[in-house]
Amino acid sequence: MTNTLHRFGPSPSFNDDYIVFAICCRGKNEKDALPRLKKFLHMAIPFQPVNLGDARNGGCLRPSKELSPLNHWNRDMTPDLERVANGLDAPTTVAAVFDNRKAAVAFIKSVKEADLGLSINVSTSIDNAEACCDEVGIPRHSVGYSLGFEGKTEKLPNTQTLTLSTMCGHGMVSHSLAKKMIDWVKEGRRTPEQAVTYMARFCSCGVFNPARARRVLEDARHSMK
Repeated sequence: MTNTLHRFGPSPSFNDDYIVFAICCRGKNEKDALPRLKKFLHMAIPFQPVNLGDARNGGCLRPSKELSPLNHWNRDMTPDLERVANGLDAPTTVAAVFDNRKAAVAFIKSVKEADLGLSINVSTSIDNAEACCDEVGIPRHSVGYSLGFEGKTEKLPNTQTLTLSTMCGHGMVSHSLAKKMIDWVKEGRRTPEQAVTYMARFCSCGVFNPARARRVLEDARHSMK
């Protein structure tokens, strides 16, 4: 089970969205798990993930207690992957997010060869996940499905808003924030890059996909005003 199961969108919309998780099992193999989890994160960096994170400290774009909201748009927006890998301080869920299958598969191959003794989870569409497994040469252990939204779905936000907000499975990117960023990009008040880095900082575990979010915002900017 993973919080990324509820990412909204049809299967083709996940062709630029691959999340590879690593986690230890408490009571089973958490002993000395910290260096192995750190190694997982360091191993991911050469494959150029678009985000890297841990469930305790967040992703490669993080909020700061030292800055006020007035500083936000002028601050450094460079993702800091090394900071994430070096800053892991306790066993938790860690993840690397990729925007293409080639990089994701290459990373999964390296993780398989390293045999870290951790549980590895690949989150994307079912077809993409199976393709990754086939290319790496491992059988799929299990599969998790999201049943989607039930009830008065007519009250849900539009598809673009849902696609952005559900990329944080913990609900830290609100529908209102996602809609506001879409509106600001359409109005030319912010660039897609600025809006993406703003939303990414709210994702508490670092699985928000900036590349996918940028694509959604670009599509929104060129759609009907």
